[in-house]
Formats: sequence, structure tokens, C-alpha cells
Amino acid sequence: MSEQLSYDEVENRKALARELLNLGRTSLDDVNYVDTTLLPQQEALVAALAIDFPDGLAPTPVELNPKPRPEDKLPKADVVIVTWTVDEVEGLASVFTPGFTRDKWYRYTHLYDEVYAPQIRAHAPAATAKRIGSYFMVNLNAKKVLCFKSELHLNQDGIRRYNNTDQTSLPVRNMFQQIIEETGCKHILTVGTCGGIQLEHDLGDVLVTRAAKFRCAQEFGNAPFNHASYKSEWDIPTTHFAKAEELMKAFAQNLEEPEFGPPTKRHTGTDWTLTRKFIPKIIHEKATDPNKKLAPFQPILTTDYFEFGHSENAAELWGEGCGVEMGDAVLGLVCADLQNPPKWAIIRNVSDPQINGTLAVRSRALDMRVHWAVWYYENYGYWTSVTGALTTWSVIAGL
Repeated sequence: MSEQLSYDEVENRKALARELLNLGRTSLDDVNYVDTTLLPQQEALVAALAIDFPDGLAPTPVELNPKPRPEDKLPKADVVIVTWTVDEVEGLASVFTPGFTRDKWYRYTHLYDEVYAPQIRAHAPAATAKRIGSYFMVNLNAKKVLCFKSELHLNQDGIRRYNNTDQTSLPVRNMFQQIIEETGCKHILTVGTCGGIQLEHDLGDVLVTRAAKFRCAQEFGNAPFNHASYKSEWDIPTTHFAKAEELMKAFAQNLEEPEFGPPTKRHTGTDWTLTRKFIPKIIHEKATDPNKKLAPFQPILTTDYFEFGHSENAAELWGEGCGVEMGDAVLGLVCADLQNPPKWAIIRNVSDPQINGTLAVRSRALDMRVHWAVWYYENYGYWTSVTGALTTWSVIAGL
């Protein structure tokens, strides 16, 4: 760990991560049988967002008939998209399932009691909801696409000293295995928010990589997979990246930062205005802009606590990966054990940019770097997730 955080500091970061992962949950998220006829009617979000997809390439949500029961297996799909938080699933639903919010997605509990419940700590979101996730089907580019919102999280679920060992349980590993087996997918994408590392990477920029690496510090610090890297050997199609960036540009105004100044008149300081225009870009291996280019297989970094990029750790983090988040390397771990794994990729939008690492750290409660990293996610998580969903659309449209 670059910052040599103390045990208590890591515990505090873990607690923050759990708060962010729960942000926006309502009582409906904790039930498995929702009477959708009682939910308010919703206009097609894609119309409200005015997304001008190319002819024949707009995602089309598909209601299943008969309606699947929570205990049923997942339907077959060509492509699976897995996302994690409320902001992330709402951004994905806005782009892929217009008219069907997360409350209208199908609940999924298959094998929950037998496989998952014994591995999940009390009061984790999955334990409260008693399910693995929820999903909805979409047609896109003649592909059957399953959009999946996980209730499981590497940071949330683990039981330490599981089965009288020195290891922590990892039920999200079983989830990926089960999704791949039941859907028979040929491609699987994990999609969500992340902490940016490079100063040039703005809110709403989207990292696309075929690699992931564990960078755990505590409950998975002694896991045999910690510090392991994984990659998926395939060429991610970039045919529609330019169109995705054009569509993303329409939401740039939602990603503009306010003018910052001292929090009270008692403080001294100079008003600061960010002059760079917010035009979200896709950051990937084949990008022509050197500030938007990844090295081949430059991995996303998966941590077991709330890590973020700042000016003092950026060089070290960038030497290891391209962004920080909490779960994607588990997909690489699972696929590495399969004889014929699906092709996979990580698509992560920058919801909190590189933070000023010289800000004051008086105590755990007065770490201004943490304060601003959390503030950015709380205020920009949804709109950055829209740009991530549009990038996901472009990859599937190019398959």
C-alpha cells in the first residue's frame, strides 16, 4: 500500500466504501417481490436524455413472458453487463432499459440459500435483500444482452476466518461463475464508477481495459490471489467509440465542477475556477491522445477498501494500473479457472478525479482528501455512470 495506512484508517475507508455502496438504496431494494403495477409510470428515459443512437443500434428492453420467478435460472444471453451500485444501475437503466428502472428489473435468488447465505456477513445488502441481484434483458445489434445489478460486493460480504480458515469468504466469485454458466455468454463486461489516477482524466471519462489486478490491504491481504493480475486476450471493438464520445458530450454540462473557494469567510484562500471544458472521452489502448491512452492490458486495480487517486500516490498507482475500484478482478480470477472463458473487459467511468494529495489530514474525521473523493462520487456518480453506459453500448454495438 502506497500510503501505509494504519489498521484503523483502513477500517474507516472500508466503512466509507460500505456507505457509498449503499447510497441511494430504498425499501424496495430489500424486497424480492415488487408489484410493478403499483409503481409510478415512467417516461422513456432515453427520450428525456435525447440520446441519438444510430439507426438500428438503439438498445431495446425486452420484457420476459412469462415473468421469471426469483428462484429461476438466468436466461441465455450473448453478452452480460454486470454493475454494482444504485447510481451505476440507474445510469445503465437510463441508457439500456428506458422505461424500466431498477425496481422493475427481475429479482434473482437462484441458489441463494444453499450457496450464498452461509458466506455473507449479517447486515450486508445481499443478506438484507436475500438475493444475488436483479436483471433485465435487452436486444442490441442482434445480440441478447443481460443487464445485471449485483447485490454482492467484495468489500461488503466477507466473513473472516471462513470455515475455520485464515481466509475471508468471497461469494461474488460464485456469482460470476453462476452467471457465466447459466447464461452461456460469449462476452461479459463489468461496468461502474472508479477513482481516477491521472490529473488529465476528468469526471465522466471512461476507462476501457482487458485487465484487472488485486490490490487488497486487509481482509483479502493474505488471499492467494492478492496482487495477481488477469487479462482477456481479444480486440475490443472501437468502431463506435467516436459516436459514443459524441453522445457523451451532450451530458458534459452535468459534469462541470462548481467554483471552489474557502468554506467560510474566516478562512483565507483564493477563489478557484476550473477552466478546462468537460468533454468526456474514452480512455483505452488505441486512443490517439497520449493523455487518453492506456498501455496494453493496463489493469484496473481492485481494492478491499475505499482507495482513490491523489497527487501524492498517482505515480505509484499509475505504475500498477489505470483506476481504482472494488470488485472487477474477481471476474478475471473466475475466468482464469475456466477452460473456455468468455471474453471480458472492464469499463469504469471516473466518478472522482485525482484529488489534491496535499490537503490537510488532521485525523480520520478530518481527512480532506477523503472528504472530496466522497463528495465527487455523491454528486457525480449518476451522470458519470451514463457516460460509462454509453461506452458499454459502443462496445456491444461493435461486436
